[in-house]
Amino acid sequence: MNRNDLCWCGSGLKYKKCHLDFDDRIDSYKYDVFKSQCKPPHNIILTPADIEGIRKSGVVNDAALDLAGTMVEPGQNTEAIDTAVKEFIEKNGGIPACLNYEGFPKSICISINEVVCHGIPSKKTILKEGDIVNIDITTILDGYYADASRMFIVGGKTSPEAEKLVRVAKECMELGIEAVKPWGWLGDIGAAVNAHAKANGYSVVTELGGHGVGKDFHVEPFVPHVGQPGTGMLLVPGMVFTVEPMINAGKYKVTVDKKDGWTVRTKDGSLSAQWEKTILVTETGIEVLSS
Repeated sequence: MNRNDLCWCGSGLKYKKCHLDFDDRIDSYKYDVFKSQCKPPHNIILTPADIEGIRKSGVVNDAALDLAGTMVEPGQNTEAIDTAVKEFIEKNGGIPACLNYEGFPKSICISINEVVCHGIPSKKTILKEGDIVNIDITTILDGYYADASRMFIVGGKTSPEAEKLVRVAKECMELGIEAVKPWGWLGDIGAAVNAHAKANGYSVVTELGGHGVGKDFHVEPFVPHVGQPGTGMLLVPGMVFTVEPMINAGKYKVTVDKKDGWTVRTKDGSLSAQWEKTILVTETGIEVLSS
């Protein structure tokens, strides 16, 4: 691209007054192929307008999670939560992203106990006191996606073992987010998550992970929650992705339900917990766009 061409980001400014210095900094790095280091593609570096769109979608998404949380109680069926969230998102001008996504039949994912993720809400699935529950919601607002999930303890009390898992899973997410630095590396996230999970006797699911999000549901980069410091893609301002480690009390291996093709469970039947936030890499650190 020539200095006087319009910038690739769509700002309308000339390249030399927009992203030229930015690209020069990216190109100044010596990428180590043995550490899988690589440049981020331009199409995942978002504009201020894009980021504001995701931020607004995040407001609706977080409010939908708040609503879902108020409905988590013993005796509640999970389809009722799904229906209430769908109506809330639509009332606020949004679209529940999960509904009909690659055939997923419901608007949100509700995953209980040994279900790692992609649990399908149902009238037949009744919450019981002591269950640990992940509710994962993604909202589309004006074409922009925001994605987050939270854990809930049904009835407010569970076993000490389950309570610890929920707490440590949240700490893993928070440590993963703390590891995100502008001009740092993607592998730093997984290194931080895995170290804390292992220190507490837990394992990290490797078959699933975080992902870029914004103008589509899933874009680059894939965000692994096991990794080595200083490896993977270079993290630069303007990147938006989720940090969402899935932490198992037992082994890390998972299995997908053969009947519904969606529900992911721990292979050994152990409990699993997950928290998720959508974050933006900024010039000075990060900003949480949905949580």
